[in-house]
Amino acid sequence: MSAQSDINKKVFVPRGETMLVAVEVRRRRRTAGRRILQLSTRGGEYATYLCLSVTNRTPPQLLITKVKQFAGSAPFVTRSQWGVDQLRQVNGIDPNKDCPDFDLVFDNTVDQWLCSSSAEKCIFILILYQAYKTYSGGPTGPPVCLPAGVGKSCVPARGTEFINCQPKLTGEACTMNLVIYRVKAFFTRLKKRVLAKRPAPRSKGHFSGGIMSNVVQRVTVSVGERGQRLTRAEDQTLELMHKAQQFADTAHKVRTPLQWYGPHLRVRVQVVRSTSKGQGTGGTVHI
Repeated sequence: MSAQSDINKKVFVPRGETMLVAVEVRRRRRTAGRRILQLSTRGGEYATYLCLSVTNRTPPQLLITKVKQFAGSAPFVTRSQWGVDQLRQVNGIDPNKDCPDFDLVFDNTVDQWLCSSSAEKCIFILILYQAYKTYSGGPTGPPVCLPAGVGKSCVPARGTEFINCQPKLTGEACTMNLVIYRVKAFFTRLKKRVLAKRPAPRSKGHFSGGIMSNVVQRVTVSVGERGQRLTRAEDQTLELMHKAQQFADTAHKVRTPLQWYGPHLRVRVQVVRSTSKGQGTGGTVHI
């Protein structure tokens, strides 16, 4: 179910109204005479829909309603509602080309809106103009009869003025133009959905940063492995030095000299034979 059907079913049908059109809008701000298209500071917390509806009772009344849907909540909330008799001006901003922004001037407030696309804005103004002609007697409004003795008996009522609107929005071929704008709005929404699902491209700086991070990671791993190898070599060297020291200590404790003669170990032992004069002769024992 689309957002428009959901809003009509949950908001307007229970109140005895028929919704004609609904567009998603955002606030627009003016600064120093220039148009600045800017989101509200709370734009990410709710969605705002501007709806045009007509009552089912007689005589029918044309209404403009602002409906909001907050993030994380399914129900729609009605914030403001105006009758078209309170609408004084519809400003299309640019009469020469399609643009997504427009102004609504009421008796007590001015709303500056930005639609999601120029086609959505054109659909809203086109249907508003045709509905205003149908239910309010045209842009000049139906005549209002005054009591006798108060000036003229009948004077034209204050109507709604449509300014800076393209002729195709207020012209005769409204049905064909409405079909064209609906098709444009459909393809615009479809394009946005496709782009939203597509992953964002990486910038050049992000790509270079990724390469540098990979190089740094590889160098860090290489340095760590080399440090581990050096640590193992130092441990082996200390172990060999310890064994050599033990061997030297053991060799000092042995009083008999050791000599290596080729592949066989020979130990020369001095054998002293006692003689009558205190002198002896030596011999050699081979092992």
